[in-house]
Amino acid sequence: MLPLEIVDYKTKWLKDCNNISTFDSDLEFDAKRWCRENLKQHQWDFCKFTAVYEHSIYFETNEFKTEFEKEFRK
Repeated sequence: MLPLEIVDYKTKWLKDCNNISTFDSDLEFDAKRWCRENLKQHQWDFCKFTAVYEHSIYFETNEFKTEFEKEFRK
C-alpha cells in the first residue's frame, strides 16, 4: 500500500473502532515493538496519553486486540 492509501484505509476503520487496548505509558516502546513485529502498519494506530500515564492502541479487528493483550500482558 502507498502511504496515502494507508492513511485513507486507517481513517475509514478508525471512525467506528471499538477495538482499543490501554496500557501504562512506561510500556510504550514494548507495545509499539509488538505491533510492528506482528501487524501491518495499516492494522493498528497508536495514541499517546489517552489518560494520565496511559496510552492506547486502536486495532482494526478484535482478533488483533485479543492477540495483543494475550501476548503483551503476560
